[in-house]
Amino acid sequence: MPKLQNVAQTSKFLVKFVLPRGSCRRFLRQKGINDRFISDNVGLLCSDAVLPGSAMASLNTTGDYQGLVERFAHTRNFTQINFEFIVDNEYKSLRFLEHWMEFISGSSNSDPSGDAYHFKMRYPEEYKSNDTRIVKFEANHFQFLEYRFVGLFPLSLNSTRVSYNNSQVLKATASFSYDRYLCGESSSLARALGIDLNNRRFSGKRSGPGDNRTYNAENSLNEVASGISLLNSNTNYTVNTPSIGFDTIRTGSVTTRTGDLGIF
Repeated sequence: MPKLQNVAQTSKFLVKFVLPRGSCRRFLRQKGINDRFISDNVGLLCSDAVLPGSAMASLNTTGDYQGLVERFAHTRNFTQINFEFIVDNEYKSLRFLEHWMEFISGSSNSDPSGDAYHFKMRYPEEYKSNDTRIVKFEANHFQFLEYRFVGLFPLSLNSTRVSYNNSQVLKATASFSYDRYLCGESSSLARALGIDLNNRRFSGKRSGPGDNRTYNAENSLNEVASGISLLNSNTNYTVNTPSIGFDTIRTGSVTTRTGDLGIF
């Protein structure tokens, strides 16, 4: 019964979009999509998302052993994913997708309605997002699984139907492509604690002069980082300890060192 009752729920997730710095963000600002909306709001307006999947491309070989066909993996393929967004009454979530794709296609300076208007694709590093994340969590915000996408960008924007029938919430669906994903936390603090990418490296007490602190291998990053809730996991408070020479995060009976590493 405890195993069957303690199951994950589909409705608790968070999407965080992070666009590359530079010309992509400047272009969206010109269209009325500021950085605050991208970092805080558009992820909350994402009403339907998927946890990514992948598949192994394989090759069959025959003749190495009599009567046996062997299969070997040679490439890992990552499938595209679909996000569904609620469209706010200022249409910012829809314009976010439209103008991100417009930036990718590098429209010319000519009149958009003229015959000389054309497209010229931009370089991938200008439009691909390497830090967009999906966090699947539970109600207590301490049990979670994080996916970070590398090379993510919108591949297509589906047609959005409107009708004179009974009004419903307007939604826009977009397909995204990505190069690969990372399963597990990937911040610098997680790497410093050895719990990045779902690792559990540290357990027991650390040995060292004056260091009697305990690192529990089963603790999540948020438990270590002073009970900070998942939605604010990129914030921390520090206390200088000159005798150690590091900034520390105090969590009651647990103290961890972050050194000079920022959280990103």
